[in-house]
Amino acid sequence: MLDSFKRVLVGRPLATSEQEHQRIGKTIALAVFSSDAISSTAYATQEILLVVAVGGSSLALGLSKLVPISIVVAILLAIVVTSYRQTIFAYPSGGGSYVVSRENLGPTAAMVAGASLLVDYILTVAVSVSAGVRAITSIPALHALTNQRVLLCLAAIGLITVANLRGIKESGRIFALPTYVYIFVLTGLIAWGLAHEFHLFGLHEFANISFADVTKTFSPAEVAKLRSDLKIGAAGVGTLGLFRLMRGFSSGAVALTGVEAISNGVPAFQRDESRNAAITLVWMGVILGTLFLGVSVLAHHLHPIPLETGESVFSQMGRTVYGQGVLYYVLQGATAAILTLAANTAYADFPRLSSIIARDGYLPRQLANRGDRLVFSNGVLVLAFAAGLLVVIFGGNESKLIPLYAVGVFTSFTLSQSGMVRHHIKEREPGFRRNVVVNAVGATATLIVTLIIAISKFTEGAWVSIIVVFMVIALFRSIHGHYASVAESLKVDVDFKPRRMNHTVVVLVGTVHRGVLEALAYARSLQPNRLLAVTVVSDEEEQERIEREWAERKIDVPLEIVHSPYRELSRPILRFIDELDARYENDIITVVVPEFVVGSWWGQLLHNQSALLLKGRLLFRKGTVVTSVPYHLEKSN
Repeated sequence: MLDSFKRVLVGRPLATSEQEHQRIGKTIALAVFSSDAISSTAYATQEILLVVAVGGSSLALGLSKLVPISIVVAILLAIVVTSYRQTIFAYPSGGGSYVVSRENLGPTAAMVAGASLLVDYILTVAVSVSAGVRAITSIPALHALTNQRVLLCLAAIGLITVANLRGIKESGRIFALPTYVYIFVLTGLIAWGLAHEFHLFGLHEFANISFADVTKTFSPAEVAKLRSDLKIGAAGVGTLGLFRLMRGFSSGAVALTGVEAISNGVPAFQRDESRNAAITLVWMGVILGTLFLGVSVLAHHLHPIPLETGESVFSQMGRTVYGQGVLYYVLQGATAAILTLAANTAYADFPRLSSIIARDGYLPRQLANRGDRLVFSNGVLVLAFAAGLLVVIFGGNESKLIPLYAVGVFTSFTLSQSGMVRHHIKEREPGFRRNVVVNAVGATATLIVTLIIAISKFTEGAWVSIIVVFMVIALFRSIHGHYASVAESLKVDVDFKPRRMNHTVVVLVGTVHRGVLEALAYARSLQPNRLLAVTVVSDEEEQERIEREWAERKIDVPLEIVHSPYRELSRPILRFIDELDARYENDIITVVVPEFVVGSWWGQLLHNQSALLLKGRLLFRKGTVVTSVPYHLEKSN
């Protein structure tokens, strides 16, 4: 039944030979690997305004700085895209910043890059899904769902997880349509809105977004506070210092999260992988830069009201340009879809990156295994759990999560481009000097941005992200140390010869039944040096009963009686085995556990739980082998 349910949920298993057919083309790859970056256009502008238009500043002053900040972010985007295009050709096996750092900067830098990216991918899922749910609840008819946003976020994570367990090609087909609908409807919003604002084709400009309309569902106290924060109607325009501008820039820089995703997933592309990935990366950079700048310019003209809760800036501009007709609902639906499905970028890259790190011995090796559908399913499940936990902790509020967001990704940008500088100097390929300059400029720029984000957002939560990255690095070192220790212990010297062993077999007995007799027969077949049975009794009546059954069956195996007045099983057996082990040198003890198996899974739950606990404790005892001998009951429910 469980297997059938799994097949319905994730599909039939795929053979390894089918892996080549699971590669994806550029059109689907753009939706899979770029949805995170492109989706940031829906909230990056709002995040800038939430910083530069409140506090000592004002809405008017914040809007005046919005476009210049966006231009600087777009320039940074161009630098990063150019750098990662080189990375794709230099390291076509994927892994992005982690592999570049490992090959050129050493294991410590690689661990920093890997930890930063893994943390960033988890945050990507939490932020994207939370922002998507907010887009849904921004629709006036759905405002009542705001109180259920955590449940909605968890449901969305569950759906995306199932889709990705089915395979990257299948999930890409599912998510491609919402991505392209979003791109087209947002392009229409920007083009139609700016055509009005610049009076093209004789169109009249739109009226500024009404403060009263946006805050009509707010309490009087909330309206008064927001009016004061944004200095609505005040004579002065406030002040906007360098530190707040830096914070606003760092908020806008979240638009670059996800840019590295294509370089991490190069092996997923159809052949020629590097060329297809590089083309897709350029497409993504052009689309993201154009849409991000367009939204910011349109916001500068429409004067939206940045709110931490309630209707988003994006929804306000959509209502103004499209009205509350079909196109507005298409925009909001597409926005909610791409924001939610932006998590798919992390689902494509987190499992792949964690598999590479696992193969290097810094994460559990189970993460390096492909599942039934040729995806790294364990990585998918780990990502879903971690992101769901963040959603619950932060209440599904993306504004509280975003301050944790960009430190890790810009750290990986810096390490990747620094590593590429070293790569070009070592390889000295044609045009390497030009490439060194490009990557050096990129490394310097992203380092500056990393420092700006870390400093300006430190008290808002960036410190949490920094600490978590260091904790992940400590986890890497611990896991790697464990694997190194195990490998050293298992290493075979040239002159190694295993010691000669004596073999003692102990059969556990509760009552004499067919399963016990089968287990005794199995134990004899091992031809041990010593064979005995042991039973645990709590009183004399139990002892007399088992001895009588033993005699009636004329069993020729010695029976040891262990008394347990407190009716324990595990501790008396362990004590008995310790005493037995002390009698003989070079002895290995095999403990045979008879178990009968009933015909149903629920019936099995009613039996053998004490044996299960005992086997778990014996597993960690040195020099002990535990063997279960099942006896299948032919007629049982």
